[in-house]
Amino acid sequence: MEPGLHPTAIIDPRARLAAGVTVGPYAVIGADVAIAEGCRIGAHAVLEGPMTLAERCVVSPHASLGSPPQDLKYRGEKTTLDVGPDNTFREFVTINRGTSGGGGTTRIGKGNLFMAYAHVAHDCVVGDGIIFANAATLAGHVTVEDGATVGAFSGVHQFCTIGRQAFVGGYTVVTQDALPFVKVVGNRAKAYGINAVGLERKGMSAETIDALRRAYRILFQAGLNTSQAAERIEKELSGHAECRYLLEFIRRSERGIVK
Repeated sequence: MEPGLHPTAIIDPRARLAAGVTVGPYAVIGADVAIAEGCRIGAHAVLEGPMTLAERCVVSPHASLGSPPQDLKYRGEKTTLDVGPDNTFREFVTINRGTSGGGGTTRIGKGNLFMAYAHVAHDCVVGDGIIFANAATLAGHVTVEDGATVGAFSGVHQFCTIGRQAFVGGYTVVTQDALPFVKVVGNRAKAYGINAVGLERKGMSAETIDALRRAYRILFQAGLNTSQAAERIEKELSGHAECRYLLEFIRRSERGIVK
């Protein structure tokens, strides 16, 4: 589609569109929506404000960004959606604004792919380079760290965290924090080893992957409780930054980790 505004699009005069933005047929751009250069808004997409859409984002037909939170405590207070650059939102993706009780803002980082029907609820924090497969769903207040994959038709309980470069398999129900670098699958989710293939594809060295495998075995297969396992990992593997991060994640987890 060539840059330009289709004559059937409905654009509120209080919206701010940068030069070169494309808006397709019958799209609706509401008040207090700011769209940066290079963005493409597909037919019948709806963007509600307050929200910001950074450079080079693609919003496919029938996606809905910036809609009010699906929270019974919400009473129309002013909250926002903040979207970083280079994100792709495929058909029927829905992203809600934040709530005052959750900080007021839903945040999306950069370079993420949201496949069709994916949903991000209020006050979520989504990092960079994440893949949400079809109909992946985040409840409110979820954090997803950089490089993770959230599989098709999976659901993540409110206030959970998906760790960096974790892999959540399709049809998985996550009710605790998913460890970084680890595969979690099932209803309810269980851990199934290090996400070795994904880590290799992202350029992680064989030495680091081997260290993470050792940390995983200590954590889940050495007959130790979580505190004992963490102490052993720190003693034996703290020379690896990824293992140190794994320990940090475990120690700051409030919901407990998927085991």
